[in-house]
Amino acid sequence: MVIEKTERDLIDLVRKPVITEKAIVLLEQNKYVFDVAKKATKPDIKKAIETLFEVTVTKINVQNLPPKKRRMGKYMGKKAQYKRAIVTLAEDDEITLFPEV
Repeated sequence: MVIEKTERDLIDLVRKPVITEKAIVLLEQNKYVFDVAKKATKPDIKKAIETLFEVTVTKINVQNLPPKKRRMGKYMGKKAQYKRAIVTLAEDDEITLFPEV
C-alpha cells in the first residue's frame, strides 16, 4: 500500500539550507545543501525541492549524519540525528539563498 504525500508533507521534509564553507564551494558547481527530515527519501526530496523553488533537480546525494554528543553539566546526552541532502540542479536553474537588498 503506497500512501501519496501531499504537497504540504513534502515541503515539511526540507528543514533549512546549510551555509558552510564547503556548501558555498558547492554552489559554484550548482549544488545546494539542505538539512532534511530523517524519514525523507530521495524521490520525496526531489519533489519537495522542485515544488518549493520551481527548479529541475538532476541528482541527489544523501548523508545520514551521526548524532552529536552534548554535555549539560555532569550529564551526557545526544542531539537528534539528522539527514543532509546535496541537490544538483540543471545547468540553467538556480536557487537564490541570499536575496539582494
